[in-house]
Amino acid sequence: MTELLESAGSHWVWLALGLALAVAEMLAPGYFLIWLAVAAFVTGVIAWFVPLILVVQVTVFAVLALLAVIAGRIWLRANPIISADPLMNLRGERLVGENVLVTEALVGGNGRVRQGDSEWLARGPDAAAGTRMRVAGSDGAILIVEHVE
Repeated sequence: MTELLESAGSHWVWLALGLALAVAEMLAPGYFLIWLAVAAFVTGVIAWFVPLILVVQVTVFAVLALLAVIAGRIWLRANPIISADPLMNLRGERLVGENVLVTEALVGGNGRVRQGDSEWLARGPDAAAGTRMRVAGSDGAILIVEHVE
């Protein structure tokens, strides 16, 4: 491997590494490997035009990788990724405003309600089974309900 990196075509190794890291980022996205891919590509371009020994190439890659990761973190902090559906994994929050049917009377503030084909634990004012209520919020997997006005 060291002979390959110290030969005249070592830039191809860095470019291939950059491509492999970019593909890995696409397969397992996380905004981390892409910065290493950029560092490998730039190292490959530098090695293409400037003949460098292996130690210098690895040092250039390490410095560029560190700078790329830091720059990426700064950029992502300034430009946060906004989800198209921020409530995707918050099923209870998605139900806020929906009407539910009490299936097990709310006594002492606790009971069960049905929404669609799902039954949920519920917390709210006392209500008899069969009462229609509205979801006001959620606490984990427990729906917070209120009387429908």
